[in-house]
Amino acid sequence: MSVLTRITGTLAEARPLRDAALYELVRVGARGLLGEIIRFRGDTATLQIYEDTTGLTVGAPVTPTGASLAATLGPGLLGSVLDGVGRPLAQLPGDFIAAGATAPTLDPDRRWTFTPSRARGDRVEPGDVVGTVREHARFEHRVLVPPGVRGTIASIDPGDAKIDDPIAILEDGTAITLAQRWPIRTPRPVAARLRADRPLVTGQRILDFLFPLAEGGTIAVPGGFGTGKTVVEHALAKFADADVVVFVGCGERGNEMAEVLDEFPKLVDPVTGRSVMERTVLVVNTSNMPVVAREASVYLGVTIAEYYRDMGYRALVLVDSLSRWAEALRDIAARLQEMPGEEGYPTSMASRLGAFYERAGRARTLCGREGAVTLACAISPPGGDFSEPVTQASLRVAGGVWALDAQLARARQFPAVDWGTSYSLYADALAPALAAATDARWPQLRARVIALLQRDAELREIASLLGADEMEPADRLVLAIASLVREHLLGQNAFDPNDATSPLAKTATMAALAIDAHDAFARALQAGDHELEELPIDRFRAAFAAVRRAAPADVETRARAAREILP
Repeated sequence: MSVLTRITGTLAEARPLRDAALYELVRVGARGLLGEIIRFRGDTATLQIYEDTTGLTVGAPVTPTGASLAATLGPGLLGSVLDGVGRPLAQLPGDFIAAGATAPTLDPDRRWTFTPSRARGDRVEPGDVVGTVREHARFEHRVLVPPGVRGTIASIDPGDAKIDDPIAILEDGTAITLAQRWPIRTPRPVAARLRADRPLVTGQRILDFLFPLAEGGTIAVPGGFGTGKTVVEHALAKFADADVVVFVGCGERGNEMAEVLDEFPKLVDPVTGRSVMERTVLVVNTSNMPVVAREASVYLGVTIAEYYRDMGYRALVLVDSLSRWAEALRDIAARLQEMPGEEGYPTSMASRLGAFYERAGRARTLCGREGAVTLACAISPPGGDFSEPVTQASLRVAGGVWALDAQLARARQFPAVDWGTSYSLYADALAPALAAATDARWPQLRARVIALLQRDAELREIASLLGADEMEPADRLVLAIASLVREHLLGQNAFDPNDATSPLAKTATMAALAIDAHDAFARALQAGDHELEELPIDRFRAAFAAVRRAAPADVETRARAAREILP
C-alpha cells in the first residue's frame, strides 16, 4: 500500500507508486482528498493536493484512481457554477467545501429528451453528431461521437435518457452516451485550423473600432487594481457576440466572486432577452481555496469551451486573472525546489502560458462545422507594472492587448483602455469584414482617429507649456475634436441602456461624424471666413452626445441632425 512520506502545504510525497502515471488522480488519507501526481523520482511520487491538507499525517494511505483530471461534458453544463476541479458548488453541502467532498459535474438523475439525427446502419466517425438535446428553449446541444470512437450504428434510441444511459450502440459494442469525459490538459482535436478573419463584436466602441478581437483570437487585458478589468469582462460576458461564455474566476477575492455569482443571474442577454446564465458556465476558484486548484481551473474552463466549439458554436473564455494562475505555478515550483526564473516564476511559465493561449482558435471541427474558442485573459501586474513577467509573456503570444490605465479609470473613462499602449494584431485581417458590415471607410476612419489621438497627445504637451490660447486655430481644433472623440466615441456609460453596448453601425456612424466634423471645421478655417470661436463646435458636441445616447433605431436621425450643424 502506498503511504505519504512527506507533506509541505498542498504538496506531498508518497511511496511506493510504481504503476501510476504522471498526472494521474489519487485519493489521499481517510477523507479521500483529491490529488494529482506531478513528478516521479524512482518509486516516490510528488502529489499536488487540490484541497486543504490540515490534519493530514505522514503514513496516510494514497490510492491511485487510474484516471487523470478530466472534465465531464454533456447537457446541463450551461448555467452551472463549478469549482476549479469541476465540482458543482450547488451540490456541495455547507457554506464551505468540506475536505474530500465529491459531487458529479452533471446531474446523473436528470432525464433529457434525445432526438436522433442518425439511423441504424449509419457509419459514424469521431466528432459526428448523432442527435440533439434541447438544453433550453434557445440552445440545441449536439451529441457528438467522442474522439477516437468510430464504427457502424447497431442501435439508436430516441426518447428520455440520463447522461450515462447509452443512446446509441455501435456494432463492436461501444456505447455512446449523452456525456463524455476529456482530460483537461489535452487539447481536443479539430479537422483544420482556420484564419482569424471574423470579428468578435464586443459592443464596446473603443475595442471594436480601435483594437478589434477576432473569433478564435487571444487578447490580454492587463491593468492595476481598480482599473476595471472585472467590469470589462462582465461587459464582454453580457454583450459579446458569442454563443457560449465560460467565465473562470482564478484566484480572485471571495467577495468579488460572490458579486459575480449574485450579478450574473440578473444580467439579461440583449439579443434573447433571457438570463445571461443560459449561455454561461462559471468556474470559481477564489483566493482562499487551495492554490494548486487555480492551476487546474483555467484548463477546465478552456476544455468546456472546446467542447462547445466542437459542436460548431463560438465560445468565449474569460479568465480573471491569469496572474493568479502564474502565482500558483510559482508556488508549486518553489515547493518542488525548481530553479526560479524572473521574480521567482518557474522558467517554464512562458512556455506553459503559450501552450494555454494556443488552445484558442477558429477551426473546422471533426463534424464539419466551424467553431471558435476566443480567449480574453485579465492580468493583474503588481503596482500596474507592465514590465513584470506574466504581462511580458502574454505580450509575446497574445494577438492583442487592451491595456487598462489607472489615470483614465480615475477620470471616470470607461472602458479605461489606454489607446496609446493597446494594440490588436487582428485589425488588418478584420478590416474587410468590418467595412462590409458597416461603412466602407472603416479602415480609413480608424487610421484617421488614431492619427488624431496621436496628434492630440503631442499638442496637449505643448498646450501645458504655452497655453492653448497661444496655439494655432487648426491645432486648437484638433484638441477640441479629439476631446469629443475621447469623451463620446471611446467612452461609454455602462448604466445607460442605449450606451452600455454599441452596435457596429452606431460605432461607424459616430467615427464618421467625428472625422467629417474635423474636416468641415478645418475647411471653414482655411477659407478664412470664420474664426475658430465663431464655429458651432459646442453645438456639434451636444448633437454628437445625443447620437451616443440614442437608441439604435434613432441613431441615423440624430446623426443627420448633427451633420446639419457642420459648415
